[in-house]
This record gives sequence, structure tokens and C-alpha cells, in this order.
Amino acid sequence: MAETKRKLGRGLNSLLSSTRLQELDAIASQVGDRAQALVNTKVTQDRVMELPIEKINRNPHQPRQNWDEGKLYELAESIKANGLIQPILVRPMGDGYQLVAGERRMRATQMAGKGVIAAIVRQADEAQMLEWSLIENIHRADLNSLERARAYHHYIDSFSLTQQEAAGRLGEDRSTIANYIRLLELPVRIKEMLTEGVLSMGHGRVLLGVDDPEARLKLAERVGRENMSVRQLERMVQQIQRGGDAGVAKKVEKSANVLDLEREMTRCLGTKVSIKPTGKKGHRGRIIIEYYSLDDFERIRERMG
Repeated sequence: MAETKRKLGRGLNSLLSSTRLQELDAIASQVGDRAQALVNTKVTQDRVMELPIEKINRNPHQPRQNWDEGKLYELAESIKANGLIQPILVRPMGDGYQLVAGERRMRATQMAGKGVIAAIVRQADEAQMLEWSLIENIHRADLNSLERARAYHHYIDSFSLTQQEAAGRLGEDRSTIANYIRLLELPVRIKEMLTEGVLSMGHGRVLLGVDDPEARLKLAERVGRENMSVRQLERMVQQIQRGGDAGVAKKVEKSANVLDLEREMTRCLGTKVSIKPTGKKGHRGRIIIEYYSLDDFERIRERMG
């Protein structure tokens, strides 16, 4: 039997054992209001401390550029009611600290009106800090495709790795990393559409097969206008490659209500969703939810509950 490929854990679980995390969470819940005194205390590896947020510098390797204010607000409300369940991870730097992992938790804690936050303080040199940070972010399921592509590129560039070497360290397939990084070759406008969620990674990969920049952009805009599936786009691109005109491809007519539902489900699930009504009255049909890797499938499954 082939040996199952081992993957790194998600977030802090890739850095600490589950047992140790439980112990640290228990300690964090008992930490009193001793923040300033603890800042001046010599820190040791894996120690939970309650630190003033103003003493923590942002992570310069953070690939996320877009923050969902609604989700931050929900997390802030949870922190107000229940406290922070999982500490952030920092390393000592000068008179303060530098964030390694947990910027979303730190932002939400600030939004909740708190000036201190529970943190695991871990000694790390620059190379270790960079690698932990990038691994934690790369394995976050809710990074958009462009953020993940940039994280892979930054990881490979920072450590002078080949794609195969990076795949081995991250427990990914080399083709997965290659497909994400290729998205960085797309023009600015199409990258914006990927970031906005108008296009999925699957759409981006198909558009890379269109050599004509003008035709590529027109196709991308049409996908956004008509909420086209990846399969529909593939058929149009194949028609172009055979010498046809994508403009004459049959347009699928859908009601405004169906298009609104598709957009809402796409936003909620973070992936392309197509609704295919059938029958004269459209009372029957299919809902197609696309996924692009086993990790993506697991993320969608968890989001659907």
C-alpha cells in the first residue's frame, strides 16, 4: 500500500502539538491583567503571555490584502462574549514583539476594544519567522487565489526553492503550486476580478490559455456579466482555439433571481456556484458547486456545515 502523504497542519497546529495547544489555551484563560509587567519579563519558548497590542508590530510577510469586515465584526463579538480562544503567535523584537501568526485575531481583538491579547511568545530567527508565517498563511483556506499565489511565490523566492522543493516542504502537489503561481501572469484587470471573487481560480487557469490579450479580457468580462461556469468558459476557449468566435457562442438566459442566487451562493461558499434550471417553469434543476483541490473541497464542506 502506498504511503499516505503527510501534510502540514493548519495554522498554529503546524507549529505546536494539539495537546500543547490545549494546555496553552487553558493557561491563556487564566492570565490576569498583568500585561505591562510581563512585557519586561524574559520570555521563554511556548509561554503564553498577555501583551499590549501596541507593543506588537505587524507581520511584514502577511499575504492577505483583503479583510472581510463582517467576519472580523463577528469574531470581535465572540471575543467580547467568550474571550480569545486561541492565542496569537509572536516573537521578541527589540522592546516589543513581531506578529508571526494570527493577524485576524489581533484585528478582531482591537475591534472588540481590548488593548491586550493572549500570545504565545516563541524565539525565532528571521528565516524561521518567515517560514512559519508563510506556511500558516498558505494553509489558510480563506485566502483568495491571488493571495495564495503570491504567498507561494514569496515562499519560493525567499528560500530560493524550486517548485518541487516547496511542494515537498508544504505537503502540496507541485502542479497545485505551479497552477497558482501562473495566475500572477494574468493582466491587472483580471487579477482584480480574481481578488473580488468575480472569477475563480478555475476561470483564471482557463484564461491563461488565451494568447490574445484583448480576447482574454473580453472573455473575463463576459464570465462576470453572465456568471459563467468554468466548463462554459472552457468550451468558449476551445472554440476560439479552433478558429471560431467566442462572441457567437450561445448565451444561457437566466432570470435575475437565479443570477442573484448564484452570486450570493458564490460569495457565501467562496467558490463558483452555477444554478441550472430545467423544465418549462424552472421548478427543477441542478446546483453545481466547483472545487479545485481536496483542501478546497474540505473547506466548502465545512462551510456548508
